[in-house]
Amino acid sequence: MDTITHTLFGLGIYKAVNKEKMSKKEKQALLFTSVGASQIPDIDVISQLWDTAGQYQMWHRGITHSVFLTPVWALLFFMLNYLFFRLKSWPFFWIALLAVFIHDTSDVFNAWGTGYFEPFSNARLTFGTISIIDFVIWFLFLLAFVMAKKVKTMKEYRLYRITWALIAVHVIAQSAQGYIVYKQYKPHYEQVALSASFIPWNYSIIGKDGNRVDIIQDSLLTKGNLMYKLQSGSDHDLDTLFKQNPKAQTLYEWSPFVVVVDNNQQLGIYDPRFYRKGQSFLFEYIDKTQK
Repeated sequence: MDTITHTLFGLGIYKAVNKEKMSKKEKQALLFTSVGASQIPDIDVISQLWDTAGQYQMWHRGITHSVFLTPVWALLFFMLNYLFFRLKSWPFFWIALLAVFIHDTSDVFNAWGTGYFEPFSNARLTFGTISIIDFVIWFLFLLAFVMAKKVKTMKEYRLYRITWALIAVHVIAQSAQGYIVYKQYKPHYEQVALSASFIPWNYSIIGKDGNRVDIIQDSLLTKGNLMYKLQSGSDHDLDTLFKQNPKAQTLYEWSPFVVVVDNNQQLGIYDPRFYRKGQSFLFEYIDKTQK
């Protein structure tokens, strides 16, 4: 998910805790823990500073997002709470554990995916059923915030717990529909990937059959619409590309499948899941015109 959503998750955890018997210092520690732990897996972005081998695509959302690292991050926040607030309270460990788990698991649901089982598996786990920016989640948190200000008859923490339940229902419903759509197209292609749209219950289905790649917009409530028909070049001789642009090899290993661009100007590959308006956000190439 995006940074704003992860921040909302942290604030949502903080709001969902009953703080009536907490001291000011405990509330500060809780806010620090819930928001900080909701962001900590994305600390891997600093790896760009020393990436000279073109490996950032694999490092980002890699080991720091592993489910096996969640207790390590939680223990870190347990110790930071003692360092900054002089609090040695195990409930903060569990809050941090929950926040990191939500971060790592929510990232699995969008097309970018994570190294959820690293270091035991380098495969990117991705469902593609939730958009990286999910406006339904934003709306539910906004609604909770407004209601907490307007409705004084309900405890704030109870209101946010209901909000969390609604978010869970949304994720389950959205993912179930995406899975059904995915299964409908799977028999028709050699490889299929799914990418959720910003519009709820709508998806892009990316199907590859030989060198043909189709991008179809579909949902359970509408008829499928072929948006793009792409032709991929042969991918049997990409050594030159990988030698001159190491990021291309990383992208090749990271993506479920790629489209190869081989013309008089360029030799490159791109991930068709991120193809919009004639180009992909993830495109690595070399310029053939330069010697």
